[in-house]
Parts: sequence; structure tokens; C-alpha cells
Amino acid sequence: MLVSLHVKNLALIDEEEVWFEEGLNILTGETGTGKSIIIGSVNLALGAKADKELIRTGAEYALIELVFQLDERQEKKLKEMEFSPEEDGTFIIQRKIMPARSVCKVCGETVGARQLQDIAEVLIAIHGQHENQTLLQKRRHREILDEYAGKKASDCRNRVNGSYQEYVRLLKELEEGGSDGEAREREAALLRFEVEEIGEAGLTAGEDEALERDYRRMVNSRKIKEAAYAAYRMTGADPEENAGETIGRALRELRSVSAYDEALADLEDILEDIDHLLNDFNRQMADYMDSLEYDETEFVQTETRLNLLNHLKSKYGKNIEEVLEYKQRGEERLNVLEHYEIYRQQLEQKRNETKQELEEACEKLSGIRTRQAADLGKRLKQALRELNFEDVRLEIQVRPHPEQFTAEGYDDVEFMISTNKGEQLKPLSQVASGGELSRIMLAFKTVLADKDEISSLIFDEIDTGISGKTAWKVSEKLGILGKTHQIICITHLPQIAAMADVHFLIEKGSKKERTVTTIKKIGGEEELRELARMLGGAEITEAALENAREMKDLARNTKQY
Repeated sequence: MLVSLHVKNLALIDEEEVWFEEGLNILTGETGTGKSIIIGSVNLALGAKADKELIRTGAEYALIELVFQLDERQEKKLKEMEFSPEEDGTFIIQRKIMPARSVCKVCGETVGARQLQDIAEVLIAIHGQHENQTLLQKRRHREILDEYAGKKASDCRNRVNGSYQEYVRLLKELEEGGSDGEAREREAALLRFEVEEIGEAGLTAGEDEALERDYRRMVNSRKIKEAAYAAYRMTGADPEENAGETIGRALRELRSVSAYDEALADLEDILEDIDHLLNDFNRQMADYMDSLEYDETEFVQTETRLNLLNHLKSKYGKNIEEVLEYKQRGEERLNVLEHYEIYRQQLEQKRNETKQELEEACEKLSGIRTRQAADLGKRLKQALRELNFEDVRLEIQVRPHPEQFTAEGYDDVEFMISTNKGEQLKPLSQVASGGELSRIMLAFKTVLADKDEISSLIFDEIDTGISGKTAWKVSEKLGILGKTHQIICITHLPQIAAMADVHFLIEKGSKKERTVTTIKKIGGEEELRELARMLGGAEITEAALENAREMKDLARNTKQY
């Protein structure tokens, strides 16, 4: 959920921090106090276009910071996107807006706008007049229906997608392969040359690495011999002075007195081990120097072989393993080209089988959608009636088009609605007004609440064009949705504000002779006074306060059911 919002130097806001809570968070205030700035700042933090004019006059920059507490699903998805929360489990998004540019950071790491939008889709959903327009897009209707249908639909859709991708691949291969016989001959000739060139080399995996080691040793043999001989001489071969002779003398000195002190006996053992090790080293060094001997013919053969391997690697792969894999792929492709008619018949058979699988998967998915559409339509109609659409009719039409395959099936899905008695069903985009659309979106959210993976929702202008009984209905639905989601809602209607689990008041005042917008959490008598103000009247009278108290009690009782 969204834990906090910190805003600095943005429009009328000097510096404010809001701590949101679970349930229904309501924001209210007089017209012109800057309520839209609050939701606007969240949008800005999540990548919305930033205008430099938003920077508070006299400030060098504006800053917005969002702090989220992740659930397991969100943490898993964000880790897949290579973003991890802080040690305390919080996930921080910060945006700094400057006159020339803006910088977005996620948990301290700078990100681009596209990444930020992907992250936002995991964390929060914002529903304003613009976002509600997605309901009018017919392409979204199929997604909403599939979301409602759940795992049955998603599993079947995955089958459809797999069959569709394979079907498209086979069609493309048949189309490309059947167009030009001469091109196939040219490809086959080139492959024969490449396969033969690699085959004649008689490659062995890891051979190049071994040859490179040998070649490096041969090229640096003089330097190696000088160093090896020096080490050999210093440890035992020098007749006058060497480490072996020196350690031997030291050992003899200790042996002459070790019987008088046990501590010296232990040291004698250690030095004796060193003497043995040094003698072993000296013998192995002598053997190593013997191995350094090679003739010029061996060097030339190594260099020639290495040049051949490097030539093949420059053409076919970074190492011998990749070159051999290239050869295997070439042999397989060559076999196809040399027996193309047989291969084409096999492709056509596979295409037909895949098409049949695709048709069956699409048919099954269409059946799931048709059944779920009837159930979802029934539940949506009930939810809309509860939102004061008394004469609403709603139908989710699933129209199969068996010859128009896509990765999501062959169904065309559209929401059809009539909000007034006697009117014919029409596409949602032709019927719903702005206020109706907000309520329809709310109906969808309440019906899909148990399937919605995004736990934090922001509703802006949810109360556009409604009042009275309808406002109460909307308020009740928000209360229900707030039991399973974190809701942040700006409103000017007291019926909705009364349903708040947490209430924030946005005010405009003066600070150092400048206008500022502030936000604070209110409750008790202060909340009642705000509800009384929203109920109307030039003054907040006892009667208005009593009405506010009754409204709050009614909302509290409603939420208990």
C-alpha cells in the first residue's frame, strides 16, 4: 500500500508529508485549496509529464517522494524487474523536477519513464476522468472479462498463445521456404563448404585453450627458463650458498640442543618439515626445467594449429564448443535443404495439426468467456443498480470469429449497456457520461475486488455529476471496497466523506506572506465540522453539526454490514 507522500516546492505546496492508512482515505477541502495538486503529485512521481511551471516560485526544484509497503506479489514482480525494496520492506519512488529536466529514482537507482510506468502498474491504480476512459476502449473489455474468469481463462489463453505463436512460425517458414529454389541451392552450397571446413579441422572441445597455454609457454620459454633456473639454484643447486644448505645448517644446530628443551624439539620438527618440502620443491623444479625443452618443429606446429583454430572461431563462434555447435546446426539445416520436399510435407502436416490445436484452444476459451460473461454481466448489473442505475441493462457480448486468430483467441468482446428504460443496448462508449462512467468504474472495481491484484486505488472525481441518493450508494460501495483495498479518494460530497476510515483536510493559507496549501489528518469534532461545512450553509450551526453527526453514524453503521 501507499504509506506516505512527501511533496516539496510544488505549485502552492511549500513542504507537506501525508501518512496514509489502510481502508478508505478521504481528502476534502474548499474549492481552490489545491486538492488536485495532491493527486497530481502522485501522478508526477509515477512518470506523468512535468511542467517546469509547477516548481514553486523562487525554488530551484520540486520534489515528490512516494513510500510503499509491498505485499509478496508486488515484491516478486518488482524483483523480476530487478528492483528490490529497502531493508525495512519499503519501496521508495522519488522524482526531482528541475527547470531543464527531471530525475526519477527508485530505491536510489535512476530509472527511465518507461520503467517507472511499468513499476507503477504493479503498485497502484489511479482512476480519474482520463483513466476511466479505458472502459470505453473495446480492446480492454476482453482483458477485463479474462481477469474476471481467472485461472481457467489464463491457462487456456496461454495454450492459445503457444499454439498461435507456433502456427505463425510455421506459416512464415512455409512462405519463405517455398518462394525461391535457387536461394535454397545457394544456401546449401555455402553450408556444405562451412561444414566441410569445420569437419576437416578435426576439432576437439577445449583444444584451443590447451594450445594457447602451450604457445604462451613456448613464446616465453627463455624468460621462464631464466626464472626457473634462478629459483632452482637459490633453493639447492648453488654449490656455495642456497636456501637448502642454509636450512640444513640451521636444522643441525637445533638438533644439537633440542634435547635440553621440549619447545626447541617442536621447532626442530617444523624446520625439518620445511627442509623436506624444499627438497621436494627442488626435485620438481628440476623435472619442470627438463619439460621446457622442445624443438622448433613443435613450435611451428603449435602456432599453425592455433592460427587455424582462431580463423574458425572468427567465422563460427567464440570458442571450439560454439564452432562445433555451428557445424551441427549447419548439418541439420543442410539435411533439410537436400530433402526439402519431404521436409515441406512434414511442415504442412505440422501446420495443420497446430491449426487444429489452435482452433480447439480458441473454442474452449470462447466457451469459458461466454459462460463467465453471463455471470459477470449479472453481477455488474446488480452492482450498477446499487449505485442508483435503477433501469440499467447490461450485456457482455462475446462474438467468435473462427478465422481471425490472435494470440488471445478469436473472440471480439464488448460491453453493451442501456442506462434508461426503453432504450436499446448500445456500446458503452456511446452511452455513458462522465459521472456515469465513474460509477460504472466503481461497480467494476467492487465486483472484481477479490480478483484485483493492485491493492491501492486512487479515485479522483468519483463524485462528478452525482448527489443525494446516488452519492450515498457510491459512498457505500467505496466503504465495501475499502475493506479489501487501500482507497484514496478526493471528494466534495459529505455522503462520501462520512464513510472515511481516515479523513484528511486540505486548506489554503498564508506563510511568510505567500499562499500555501497544507494537508492534515482530522477526526472527532474537527471532522464533524468539515462534514458540516460540506453540507452547506454560510455558517456551521448546531443543526449542521447534528446533521454531520447523524451522517457519520449512518456511515459507521453501514460499514458494519
